[in-house]
Amino acid sequence: MSTGLFRLAIAGVVSLGLTAGSGTFAASCSGSPAAEAFDVQGLKSELMVTALSCKAQDRYNAVMEKFRTKLLAEEQRLNTYFRTTYGKRAQIEHDDYITQLANVQSEKSLQSGTIFCDQRIGMFDEVIALDDEHDLSKYALAKDITQPATFETCAAPAVEKTTETRSRARRRTARKA
Repeated sequence: MSTGLFRLAIAGVVSLGLTAGSGTFAASCSGSPAAEAFDVQGLKSELMVTALSCKAQDRYNAVMEKFRTKLLAEEQRLNTYFRTTYGKRAQIEHDDYITQLANVQSEKSLQSGTIFCDQRIGMFDEVIALDDEHDLSKYALAKDITQPATFETCAAPAVEKTTETRSRARRRTARKA
């Protein structure tokens, strides 16, 4: 794909994501059990955007393979966070976060222009040189990884709770039928 077409595709994703975001993420993720998962997800996304922008998919794949276990564990931790925090809306909110994350990082790529690859490609060497999953977490925490502006914390908004249980609702519906 030519650079112009790629940048156009990224711009489309960015504008789509800006209109789709719900903005429900709330104020300082540090201290939350999910903080590390958000840091690692941010790093993973930044590496993905860099790989796509700089034609470094092989380097991205090498990092993903080396840290596969850690990445899967952190993804599971994010899934748990979103399920616990948002209940029925967990998948929607998780997808929204991932979309916003990719969008802000892609936008940063577009704003940097041709210097973006020069600035970011070295991250692959830094990450692949890490010894283990603990080093990956420390690296992700130490890096200035762009997160969505609406994401400032892992503290969740109150999840709507209904007083009627599903089984009671089913019984009530069944009696009407």
